[in-house]
Amino acid sequence: MLDQLLNLVKNNSQEAIVNNPAIPEQQNEAAQTTIFTSIVQGLQGEAAKGNISGLMELFSGRQAVQQSPIVSGISQNAIGSLMDKFGISGSVAQSIVGAIVPMVLSTIIGKLNNPNDKSVDANSMMGSLLAGTDANTGGFNFNQVGAALADGKLDMNDLKNIGGSLFGSSNDKNDKNNEGGLGGMLGGLFGK
Repeated sequence: MLDQLLNLVKNNSQEAIVNNPAIPEQQNEAAQTTIFTSIVQGLQGEAAKGNISGLMELFSGRQAVQQSPIVSGISQNAIGSLMDKFGISGSVAQSIVGAIVPMVLSTIIGKLNNPNDKSVDANSMMGSLLAGTDANTGGFNFNQVGAALADGKLDMNDLKNIGGSLFGSSNDKNDKNNEGGLGGMLGGLFGK
């Protein structure tokens, strides 16, 4: 997943970095890596803080990427890193970040929410982001968020499926362990 993210940064930085006279050619790759690192560290930081709901909201695609506080934080860190590492002005750093970060995250979000695109897996992505953090998802299946939102609406069945994954229930009626935990209780409440 992280390789895909780095490739997206590289593929979306031609104009903003490679063709930018403010970034010397020999520093293009370092600038791309700086953007990539800012995105990964920003998302990992949110996961480490336990802001799983914020990440799910971002990855659901229901909110414009430019309006996300998570993306704003990532962008601010990326701007500061570019200014520090390459000695460029704030306005140049802001234009670079503004051209790359929203595009990269929008592409990832689009892939996550497209049931026909299997190139990005939500569980793998969250696993990559949560690696090395103390965040505990309790076996939550992040792919269910994309599946639930694929039809453009979130209904009680979607909530039941997501809640069952989060709280220890399954949708398999033959599963003898299906009754346990808060998931079983919520499943019963929502008409399992």
